[in-house]
Formats: sequence, structure tokens, C-alpha cells
Amino acid sequence: MINLEQLGVYLPQGYLFKDITLQINRGDKIGLAGKNGAGKSTMLKLLSGYEKPSEGKIHAPKDITIGFLTQDIKIDTSKTVYDYLFFSNELLNRVRTRLDEINHDLVTRTDYENESYLALLDELTELNDIFAFHEGFQWEEKIAAILTGLGFEKEEFQRELSSFSGGWKMRAELARILVNKPDVILLDEPTNHLDIISISWLENYLQKFEGIVIVISHDRLFLDNVTKRTLEIAQGKVNDYPLPYSQYKIKREEELELMTNAKKQQEKDIKHTKELIDKFRSKASKAAFAQSLIKKLERTEIIELESDAVARMKVSFPLSNQPGKWILEMHDMGKTFGDKILFRDINITVGRGEKIALLGPNGVGKSTLLKRIMGTLEGDGIVNYGHNVHITYFAQDQAEKLDTNKTILETVDDVAEGEVRKDLRSILGTFLFTGEEVDKKVGVLSGGERTRLALCQLLLSPCNFLILDEPTNHLDIQSKEVLKRALINYEGTFIVVSHDREFLDGLTNRIWDIQDKTLKIYHYDVKEYLSKKMAVEENSEVSLKQNSTTKGESSKKDNTPIVTEEKPKKELTQEEQKELKRKRNSLQNNIKRSEEQIETLENKIKNMDEVILNLDYSDKTKADIVLADYEKLKKELDNTMSQWELQVEELENLV
Repeated sequence: MINLEQLGVYLPQGYLFKDITLQINRGDKIGLAGKNGAGKSTMLKLLSGYEKPSEGKIHAPKDITIGFLTQDIKIDTSKTVYDYLFFSNELLNRVRTRLDEINHDLVTRTDYENESYLALLDELTELNDIFAFHEGFQWEEKIAAILTGLGFEKEEFQRELSSFSGGWKMRAELARILVNKPDVILLDEPTNHLDIISISWLENYLQKFEGIVIVISHDRLFLDNVTKRTLEIAQGKVNDYPLPYSQYKIKREEELELMTNAKKQQEKDIKHTKELIDKFRSKASKAAFAQSLIKKLERTEIIELESDAVARMKVSFPLSNQPGKWILEMHDMGKTFGDKILFRDINITVGRGEKIALLGPNGVGKSTLLKRIMGTLEGDGIVNYGHNVHITYFAQDQAEKLDTNKTILETVDDVAEGEVRKDLRSILGTFLFTGEEVDKKVGVLSGGERTRLALCQLLLSPCNFLILDEPTNHLDIQSKEVLKRALINYEGTFIVVSHDREFLDGLTNRIWDIQDKTLKIYHYDVKEYLSKKMAVEENSEVSLKQNSTTKGESSKKDNTPIVTEEKPKKELTQEEQKELKRKRNSLQNNIKRSEEQIETLENKIKNMDEVILNLDYSDKTKADIVLADYEKLKKELDNTMSQWELQVEELENLV
């Protein structure tokens, strides 16, 4: 249990927050909410002991253990990923070292009846009990399971941390925290560097975790799935809600509405009181009454509002012109780097109006695939665009390409054309740039602000095919809602890479997944896709546990996890390879035709839905014909979907 007693932090510009008193109990799963700069990260630093409060105290048990994932981690990059976790527990290190010393002594000594020898045996038993209690005998298995869950491949376990990007180092630090099972886990934006599968794995882990979890995140779904309580830092205070994020937001909006009405009434009362004071202060008979009104006014606690509502202006990406029936074609498209094959033999046609989510683990080649589609990267095969296709590409580093010497307003004014230029300030307001802020230089903006500005630029660039690579990185929840609404209303085609499930939910009608060095297409939604992927991950984890060998004695020198080797695949002859490729191409073509047929049938059914909605059932003969045609279309769609599923399954089962 942790108690905060009249906690306060004072900065040169004033109090960040003060007089914070609350209790955090074992098992609490808490989301920290509040605007940027409200003090969320500072609160985590205080709880972790990294910083001290200006006022008040934090009471916690002396032996409490805390794991803190910050956004500016500092780790020893000279170790391998595996060793970074293996030697991260000081208690197990000491016990393991002492066990090695005792075992060495017991092997070399011969004075079996000596008291010191018997004392060693007693110490050995005691240390083995301690080692077992702290799960030392399952330590290697735990490390392998957590690293795998967070997206590390087994062959990467022995790579030095210095060879990984910052995002993967962050994963290693998160793995180190989780494997040590502290009493309290503090997480500052843990999903920023995780892919969609790893986020789901982390959610499941934290849901089962028995200690305290306090998390800051811009991922609404992650907060809803992990937390049961929300602490909102607003106007120097902490508001405590026993609700997950989405329910807290509803409750908060209700409170804000009541407070808004109360503030209007208060302003009305204050105005009336001032009028009475002005009226009676000059009259001797009413002077005392006027003075009492003045004192009453001085004691009045002014209601302050902090609105967090998203701007409600309708935002939409302009469509440059209407393209042809198909937008993009890829024939035998692939990309290799030296001996490493990222993907190959991709044969897909993208139709007008498709909304595609490109998913898959980090490092599988998503950004590379987008660059191949854009033509900015050479590779195998052919990429063709359809008639009148105009592409706009939002890269992961788009925000870094902005001119830092220009103002926010100048940045959007450079790309805006026509009548929309009259509404630039309103559009910037939608992306949370208001008033004099539009005159700020880009160079002084934060990463999140630059990303919002880059997206606003994108909004003003007419096109009919959007390619977006992680557009929600560094965006707060409000900004993501603005972007999502714009994409939902977009009449063109888009491909989006994102690890934000709430953002993708209801946004797309296709999923592309880079698996087994090719591209697989799914027609179900993100939730179903994740459900199936997590089932596969859980089966893999069970398999890993079954194939792991638990050691009775652990050695500092021999600490690599035991992984079963796969049986070598049978080498195919040249003729067999040709036949395999022929079958694969045939199936891919059949799948493509089935998908086109599915889209045609779905459009026909959609049109029929409108006809049936206005159907005149008084004309029974005509109504029966229409309903029969409708049922026929639905049956044909079901048969085509079944055929498509069989074709996809057959393609996946090819050697």
C-alpha cells in the first residue's frame, strides 16, 4: 500500500500540483490522465523515488520493489539481450554465485564428517529453498517467455543491446522489469515502441499481474483493458475515479457540463452582487450591507473549468479527383537485402475505396513495403498505379521534415490551395493550434505537436490514395480522434500502418499481414485478427514451455535458454519448385478474383439494402421477386466467401 500525504511540486512558474492526498492499494490498476504538461510523468517519478516532492510525503513499505519504465531509459548496451535480463536480479545473482562456490567446495573436499562440511550442506539446502521461492529454477523459462511475448526472435536473444534501435532497447528494459515481478509497475507510454501483437501480450500480462500498475498512455483501448481506476491531474489537483478510461471520460464530461452550468450561474450571481455593491456603497444607510456583500464576494471560490473536449469541426481529406476502378497492382513484387528476404511473390490488386490496415511485428518489412509501393525503393517485380491515381505519403519521420524556421501558419499556407486558405486558422484549431500559437516557429514544437502539424499539412494536400506510416505516433487521444474521423469520412483509398487498435477499430475493411515472407489478406476486422493471432502466440508459448528443460542447478557460465531445433525442411527439386510456384500463383490469382467478386456482391447487396428499405410490400409479386434476388445474392456471397477461405487455407498450407 502507498499513501500520498499533502503532496506538492513547486516550479518557478508556480505549483504543478499541491495538497494531493490519496491511497493506492495492492492490486490497483491505475491510468494517469491529464493534458500534456499537467504533471503525469512527474507523478510517476515521485512514486518511483527518482524525484522528491517540494511538499508532503509518500509513505510506502520499506521493502517495496518498484519497476519504472521511463521514456528516457539508460541501459548497459554492452550486454546481450538475454544477459541483460539474466543478471538483472541481485538476489538471484548472489544466491547463484554462492551455490556455485558451495558446489565446488563439496566436490573438492573429503572431510565429510567435519562440522564445516555439514554446515555447507545446511547452507546449500537453505539457498536452494530461497532460489526456488524466488523462481530461480524457472528463471530462464520466464526470460524466454517474456522476450518472445514482447516480440524478440529467439536468434536475437544473444545479440548485444548496442545493435538494437531505441525502440527495441525500450522493449528490453520493459522485459527486465516484468521478469523481476516488482510490487509496483510504473509505465510511461509503454505502447509507443510496441507492435500490435506485443501490446495485446502486455495487456494480458498486466491483467494477471497481482501487484500495483500505474500507467500513462495515449492508447485508449490499452487503458480500458488494463486499468480499473483513473487518476486525472487537472488544475493542480488529482481527481480520483474508480473507472477505466472510457467510463471516466463519460463521467468527466457529465461533470464538466454541470460545472459549466454552475459557472454560468455563478457569473450571473457575481454580476448581480457587484451591481448591488455599486448601488448601495455610496448610501450611508446601506454602507454596512454593501460591505457584507464585498466580503461575501471575496470569499467566493471561483469555479475554474478545464475543457478537454475535442474540437467538433468536421474534418475531411479532400479528394483530388475520382480515379479508375483499380488503384494499385503488384506483380511478383518483393524486396531482399543481401541474403535476407523481407517479402516476395506479392500479387495483389487494390480496388477503389479499399481501406487497408497493414499489420505485422516490427522489423517484418511494413515500411519497406510502403516504400516499394511508393517507388522510392527498388526491388523485384512490378508496381503499377491505376488511372488518375494521386498519392500522398505520410512517413514515420514526416514531422522531422518540416521547416523549423517557418511558423505553424506558414507551414500549412505553403501547401493550401484555393478557397480552403480562408479557413486555415479554423483547420489549425481542429488540430489543437489556437490563437497566437499559430505564430510559433516549428523549431520550438514538441514531437507530438510537429506530428499534428504534419497531419494538418496532409489534410490540405488533395489526393485519392493515402499511404500512412504510423500516423498516430506521438499523438494524444484527442488528436487521434480528429484524424480517425477524417479518415472515416475520406472517399478515397488508403493504406495505414498503426499499432493503435482503438484507432484501427471500425476504420478499415481489409487487413494486410506480412507473414512467411509474403502478404496475406484478411477480410475480418482488427479484433478478430488479433484474437486469432493471440491464439497462435499462446500455442507457441505452450510449445516453448513443453520444450524447455528446467535446471536443478543454475550456472553463471551456462545461461542460454534451451530451444528445440526445427527439423530441416526437405529440399525441393527444380521441377518441384516450379510446380510449387505455379500452384501459388494460380491460388493467388483465384483469391484475387474471389476478392473482386466478393466486393461486387457486397456492393450489390448494399444497393439492395436501400431498395428493400423502401420496398412496397403491397405489391406482393414484385416484393417476392426483389426478396428472392436479395437472398440469391447473399447465398452467392456466402458461397464465394467459403471458396475464398478454402483458397487462402490451401495457399497457407503450401510447402
